[in-house]
Amino acid sequence: MTAPGRFITFEGIDGSGKSTQARRLAETLKAQGLEVVLTREPGGSPGAEEIRRLVLEGDPDRWSAETEILLFTAARRDHLERTIEPALAAGKTVICDRFADSTRMYQGLSRGDLRDLVDKLHILMIGREPDLTILIDMDPDIGLSRALGRQGTEERFESFGADLQHRMRAGFLDLAAANPDRFRVIDGAADMDVVAERVLETAKAELV
Repeated sequence: MTAPGRFITFEGIDGSGKSTQARRLAETLKAQGLEVVLTREPGGSPGAEEIRRLVLEGDPDRWSAETEILLFTAARRDHLERTIEPALAAGKTVICDRFADSTRMYQGLSRGDLRDLVDKLHILMIGREPDLTILIDMDPDIGLSRALGRQGTEERFESFGADLQHRMRAGFLDLAAANPDRFRVIDGAADMDVVAERVLETAKAELV
């Protein structure tokens, strides 16, 4: 029997550098001989990538908050079935850029207090938490400036402005404090290489 793999997620506000750090960790672990699957949310499977385009592009008010939660949950379910669970069952390490904690924050807090609905859908349709969640903490104003500076097409949530980013940061830190068994908080304001070293040390401690 193949031992089950490890599931590591990266969280943080927009522009925190989490995507870069997730990629760097995956590259380093692969170079050290581990089988690694690097994926992202929303997305990570063909069906979920189609939903990604629906939820990350367009007008900020394109969807109601409730509809948005259902779309993200549908994308996550497909991602879980087609990418995450098969890789873990094969003993691979899965590194995911965002997972359910992002939905708890963005959809749970962005337009009303819908956290309870997010959690109920997660229990019903997903039913799994990461083994380790690395939160890259960043000053919201700096993060938003970085995110908008990318000038990409997926800026729907950045369009909600700085107030949302400040609430998201506070929410992520509260989540980390409430779940110390799986969260590790790393200062994203440090030099990128320093952050990468800290991320690697944190991940290796979990993978042992």
